[in-house]
Parts: sequence; C-alpha cells; structure tokens
Amino acid sequence: MTGDAQPPLYQRVKRELLAAIAAGEYSPGRPFVTQREICERFGVSHTTAVRALNDLATEGYVVRRRGQGTFVADHPPEAPTTDRTVACILQYHGPHVSQLLAGVEATCAELGYRLFLSHCEGDTAREDQALLTALKHNVSGIIVYPAEGGDQVGAYAEVRRRGVPLVMVDRYRPDLATDAVVADNFAAGQLLTMELIAAGHRVIGTLWDETDATSVRDRLAGHVQALRENGIPVRPDLTQLRPYRLRPPEERREILSQLLDGPEPPTVFLCANGYALATAAQDLVALGLDIPGDVDLAGMDDAGPFDVLPLTAAAIVLPSREMGRRAMQLVDERVTGGPANPELVVLPVTVRTRESALGHLRVVGAQRAAGA
Repeated sequence: MTGDAQPPLYQRVKRELLAAIAAGEYSPGRPFVTQREICERFGVSHTTAVRALNDLATEGYVVRRRGQGTFVADHPPEAPTTDRTVACILQYHGPHVSQLLAGVEATCAELGYRLFLSHCEGDTAREDQALLTALKHNVSGIIVYPAEGGDQVGAYAEVRRRGVPLVMVDRYRPDLATDAVVADNFAAGQLLTMELIAAGHRVIGTLWDETDATSVRDRLAGHVQALRENGIPVRPDLTQLRPYRLRPPEERREILSQLLDGPEPPTVFLCANGYALATAAQDLVALGLDIPGDVDLAGMDDAGPFDVLPLTAAAIVLPSREMGRRAMQLVDERVTGGPANPELVVLPVTVRTRESALGHLRVVGAQRAAGA
C-alpha cells in the first residue's frame, strides 16, 4: 500500500515535547530544547521545529526571552494526559476476535500501553463514534477491525488530520491509505482449494457470509486461481459472491438444493468461515444429507462457534493472535518513530485436514436419522 501526503510532523513533535514537560524533563523557568536540538532529535526540518515551538508558545507552555532563548513557562497550563493508550475497535465476538484481542492486549502490556476497547457489531456509525471518542481521550494510537462495506471517511479523516497512528487489522479499506495487518487471504482460498482438488474434488461450491470486504474478495480470487491452475472450469453458479449465512433458513436451503440438484452437483462446499460452515451443516442435515457421506465441507478460516476441523475435509487456521500482536507492534513503531509510508503486513496461514484432528465427526441427515 502506498499513501499520499502524511499528517504534519509538527503535531507529533509537539505531543512529544508536551509529554516531556509533563514528565518533568524540563522544569519551569529553565531553558527548553532548542530548534536545532528538535531537528536532531526528531529528524525534522527547521520549519517543523519552529512550528512546534510556536504552538507551545502560543498555548502558554513555553515563553521566549529576547536574546536568551526559549524557557518552560513558570505556570504552564495543564498538559494533556501523557500516559500511552491505544484504542482497539473491533466487530462482533468469537474465537478469532478473542485471539486477535489477546495478541493486542499482551503486546500492550509488554510495551506499557493502556487499552480502550470498543465492539461495534458491524455498525459503521458506531465505528465512527468509537474513532471520535478515541480522539477525545487523546489516545496514542488506534487499531481498527473495520466493518463490512464501510465507506465513511469523516472520522478517519479526523484521525489522519490529528496525526494519530492507525492500523487496520483482519482486512483493510482500499479507499484509505493506512497501515494494515492481515492474514494471507489469497493463499487461504488457493491452498484450501488445492487441498480439496488433491483429495479428488472437482466440483466445489462456495458459501459466503460477508461479501464486501477485502478478506472475502482475496479468498475468492485465490480459489479461482487454484481452479484455473488445475484446469477446472470456473462456474459462476459455484463462485457467485452472494450472502448465505444471514438469509432465512428456507432461502439458504433453496440455494443448496438448486446446486445439489443440478447436473454436476458440488461434492464439497467451501465455506467463507466457521460460522458459514456451521450454518451449512445445519441446513444440509435438514435436507437429509450426510456429512461427509453425501457432501463434504471445508472452511476458509477456523473462526466459528466451535472447533470446525472435525467436521471438515480441511480448514484454514488463521494467525489471529499474531495479527493482533503485529498490529500493536506497528502502532508502537508509529508512535515512537513517527509517520511513514503505510505498510501492508501479510501473515501466512496454515491448512489442517480432517486426518490431523484428534477425531472427526459424521453428521447424519435428519430424514435418515428419523428412519434409523
């Protein structure tokens, strides 16, 4: 990812100098840091140093004495809170989000940050409000798991204007130039599809949850690439990016029935995540089908209401905790080192098969179970 103009450096310099005053590094009435020293310490231009000092003087934190230099004011106003805090703004709950948060929390403790947590449940308005609340509390940085389909820019623009470091996690917004830490979602779709092909599957259906997110589009692209590499036609009815999990049960089962009643029905359904997989299992059983006897399932990630591996031919394991850890490290790098070109950190995923599980499940269709 590349970005356009970065927030003014003087804002970061000013925050660091205020923190030094509040910490007692410069006593009232004593000489303050010089322009040259600011340039050397922060690696900035004289113009940036002058602007930071001018702001501090205007706001009463320092005073200038002709022929003597700049001094800390005898009675400076109360400086903003200087303890290092990070706002973590997440969507929903579940094992993936819990592990991601665990990585953030552990790294916050290691680096000496306090954590403010918000769950927005996929609501972009709540996400915006959480961003503005974080700014109101003068946080040092922000980690955001952006909601699906978000196109709001107002709060993000204000974060950028104030020069507060922001790192997106799990997915990113292509319309916003920010740091981001994600799993290799293209590889998730590609590797899992290759595993299924190696197991003998040639007709693979896909079932989706969210559809308007970079993580989802990348997984679909990886799946399609694997099909093409193996000479398997890409069927629009099997690769259609449409919501499945949140539809009413009768609509979901109609989707499955149409695919399974076709001339070349899928032998496995590749599910977007563990929640879609659990829903598909419930629907297939209601249709009277056995898993894996009549049709099998696979998961593009292991985030779900339970451990999905025993129920799947194969599933992707996300580096959830490492994503949180790396996102917090990146925030700290921006807080301590200042603005830089946005970075997209992509972490590897792993594939686990049914054979690697301690045990596996066989689910019997409702009609057959009733007749047993």
